[in-house]
Amino acid sequence: MYMTSAQLRRAFLDYFASKDHQVVASSSLIPGNDPTLLFTNAGMVQFKDVFLGQDKRSYNRAVSSQRCVRAGGKHNDLENVGYTARHHTFFEMLGNFSFGDYFKRDAIHYAWQFLTEVLQLPKEKLLITVYATDDEAYDIWTKEIGIPADRAIRIGDNKGAPFASDNFWAMGDTGPCGPCTEIFYDHGDHIWGGPPGSPDEDGDRYIEIWNNVFMQFNRHADGRMEPLPKPSVDTGMGLERISAILQHVHSNYEIDIFQGLIKAAAAITGTTDLDNKSLRVIADHIRSCSFLVADGVMPSNEGRGYVLRRIIRRAVRHGNQLGAKGVFFSKLVAELGVQMGEAYPELIEKQAIIEKVLRMEEEQFGKTLERGLLLLTDVLGQLGDSTLIPGEIAFKLYDTYGFPIDLTSDVARERGFSVDQAGFEAAMEAQRKRAQQASNFGADYNQALTSANITEFTGYTEEHGNATVVEILRDGAAVTSLIDGQQALIILDQTPFYAESGGQSGDSGVLKLADGSVFTVTDTLKIGKAFAHKGILSGALQLNDRVEAVIDSARRDAIKKNHSATHLLHAALRQVLGEHVTQKGSLVGSERLRFDFSHFEAVKADEIRTIEVLVNQQIQQNHEVSTRLMDLDAAKAAGAMALFGEKYDDDVRVLSMGAFSTELCGGTHVARTGDIGLFKIVVESGIAAGVRRIEAVTGEGAVAHLHKLEQQAQLVASMLKGDVMSIAERVTQALDKSKSLEKELEQLKAKLASAAGASLLDQVVQINGVKVLIANLPGADAKGFRTMVDELKVKLGSGVILLATAADGKVSLIAGVTKDLTDKVQAGVLIGWAAEQVGGKGGGKPDLAQAGGTDVAALAGVLAAAPDYLSSKL
Repeated sequence: MYMTSAQLRRAFLDYFASKDHQVVASSSLIPGNDPTLLFTNAGMVQFKDVFLGQDKRSYNRAVSSQRCVRAGGKHNDLENVGYTARHHTFFEMLGNFSFGDYFKRDAIHYAWQFLTEVLQLPKEKLLITVYATDDEAYDIWTKEIGIPADRAIRIGDNKGAPFASDNFWAMGDTGPCGPCTEIFYDHGDHIWGGPPGSPDEDGDRYIEIWNNVFMQFNRHADGRMEPLPKPSVDTGMGLERISAILQHVHSNYEIDIFQGLIKAAAAITGTTDLDNKSLRVIADHIRSCSFLVADGVMPSNEGRGYVLRRIIRRAVRHGNQLGAKGVFFSKLVAELGVQMGEAYPELIEKQAIIEKVLRMEEEQFGKTLERGLLLLTDVLGQLGDSTLIPGEIAFKLYDTYGFPIDLTSDVARERGFSVDQAGFEAAMEAQRKRAQQASNFGADYNQALTSANITEFTGYTEEHGNATVVEILRDGAAVTSLIDGQQALIILDQTPFYAESGGQSGDSGVLKLADGSVFTVTDTLKIGKAFAHKGILSGALQLNDRVEAVIDSARRDAIKKNHSATHLLHAALRQVLGEHVTQKGSLVGSERLRFDFSHFEAVKADEIRTIEVLVNQQIQQNHEVSTRLMDLDAAKAAGAMALFGEKYDDDVRVLSMGAFSTELCGGTHVARTGDIGLFKIVVESGIAAGVRRIEAVTGEGAVAHLHKLEQQAQLVASMLKGDVMSIAERVTQALDKSKSLEKELEQLKAKLASAAGASLLDQVVQINGVKVLIANLPGADAKGFRTMVDELKVKLGSGVILLATAADGKVSLIAGVTKDLTDKVQAGVLIGWAAEQVGGKGGGKPDLAQAGGTDVAALAGVLAAAPDYLSSKL
């Protein structure tokens, strides 16, 4: 049987849909609210909380085709891409999942039926592995499916630690895990390699095509294996691998998707050899780069953005190696849309922005690539018999030319060299530590506070109400009471307090008890599905006490104005700057709002004005702010925007402001846009490559900001002896006058320098028949030294000059040598000798050189020793 990749993807989804699985769309490559992962690297990532029992879906069976990236962090295949038949930075994982429903028996039967009946793979071509102690799975395979014992292989802890096995799967160092059974396809004895578990298992004869993971445990940082609430199933089958089998080829790069991309890359680079490994690299990398940009990642120097930059630069370097001229990589986005746009329409919708991002990064790297390669070539030529590139050279390529270490390793490997990785890491240590601290990928998934309680939120319609204390947390532990002065987290059965979420700050206020005790709430947080009120107690409080929960209404009103304005700002940004604008973070407080978004350059002044006008027009039109509860898919189909980094339940709250803005949002908002009053942008800035930030104020805060601006304008106007409306004219006049005075001052300085130079001629001495002028000029303007030396050389006709001055703890030196004497003494050498003795450095041309230093006390000695120094040269 032959199937295209698209047909295979559809067949898989349809088969499991027929087995009552909910077809779930691929999630973003950026894991939502998960600090443990750099990228989505497996199909189960979007279901992680379900496996942990921290989330519940409306279905207990699911099937998906999940886009994945493995190019950073623990799962990093980047250096192997292009050099092996099956490594990729981007791939699709076909998976079926059971959340406490079916387990090992059904999972194994489903896999076998799909492979042998739907795809019609020969049974004799398949063999399986199981975890050594998993007798249940082994018996299902051998006694029910009928796999011969010689094709059912037990694999124990073969990686040096308990549960460290090819057949024990874990998402990371912590989190869901369990034994697994893998299915392998035998490509035939004409290909080298042995079965799994054998000495030759790394060969290409037996290829793993499907992994069935039986989720039974949650592993903690201390190694403890906690049984999951409900045993579940997580399977994964690489679309590219199974496509290769169904298309009767051995390498993934020979399947239809890759062949289309490889041919397009060959045409763009002018390459005729379609088997060239560089074409494979480019074809792979255009997929990961395009999908990452589509999901909102922008090239930068840290975290996800740095990984994207590394992949782009690796692709560009391989294109350069093929002889590509000018920009080429971004031109492949269109072909990718042809190959995968039907399954992933965002590639078509965002084609223009993907092309722009890749083109800008390619152009930026192109400026340094040639110089970096020349430097590396020079280094390789100087190594002599050694084949090891020093770590400090690799670091210089990274630090100065932007060469990632894997790119340098790529070039080295192609030319028969290797890189001193240890030396590179030593040079990189400081930067790596900073990057790790900044990205913070690798947190323990189990460390967060947990609560089994569920708090009912009444704050959409209420600002106070009665509630019961259902949990008290102090120093991370549950307690039954509090005494006066103690700080704690109080969880209520219901509350009008909004818990910090979606960028909106948590509410503050008070919890009042009947005996007069008061718990002052300074912030409200979410712990699972419980709302935790953070604060300090005045009086006494016990578990199950009844309290009156009263929020700070004035603060809430200010937050609502800012939050609603954030939605209007987001819509205005997309309208003015383009559809590529996506939210990269936000913070909504009572005093101002902060909105981070993807964009490649500073927002221009006229664009800021247009954005402000648009937002204020929506405010003046006084739209009703409406909310609806909808199915997530229906909400997205209706045009509701999902916000960056958020995870949503199946039913979501859709918030609309007229036809201008529709977003998914669980926050609190004004009733009508007119309640915002006024919107004013305060600051626009860049916070990372491709990410801009706008800070703005609303309502009374906006009015106060305008008053402050007006006061500053009036102060400036009074200083310029004019009114506010004439400030620009007055400032222009003042600047013109200042420029005129500066010009007069420079002319006077030049005259003074000329006069000083004339008087200096009296200090000229003869050394070995050569005119020499050595002088210290206290209080002289070092900026005029060059003009003075030029004039002195003209007046001397032939000679050597060394001038110095000192001010504010710094020494300034200049040396001049007429051209007829530069074969005897050079100004650069003379200035280097003098600068070294005053704690500085400098240089220049043979006839003119300048330097600076910090040892003022040594200057007199340098000038005194200069005649002897010159005597030895002249």
